[in-house]
Amino acid sequence: MATIPACPQCTLENTYPDGDNYVCADCGYEWPQAAAEQDADEGERQVRDANGNLLASGDTVVVVKDLKVKGSSTTLKVGTKIKNIRIVGSGDHEVDCKTDAGNFMLKACFLRKA
Repeated sequence: MATIPACPQCTLENTYPDGDNYVCADCGYEWPQAAAEQDADEGERQVRDANGNLLASGDTVVVVKDLKVKGSSTTLKVGTKIKNIRIVGSGDHEVDCKTDAGNFMLKACFLRKA
């Protein structure tokens, strides 16, 4: 069964197919199904930060919560700025980054765009 994409305008998932278009029941936005299929086939995975902003490779982000590093006594503190992130294609951890403490794979829900 094909999955129905979230609305590109309001990002809510209350959408449905209507003829050749998808329709968002929340904001009323309509877009062609063919365009949605092309977006799904193309390029990079869409990753959103804690505030819902779209992240891209090369962005600068800030940690929004103290993060303990597994297997280490290291902690990434709130407010740590991380430059030049990389969005990875699979897995639970969407962001690959390099900090002074080392290289990490992080979940985007603990980051916000700077």
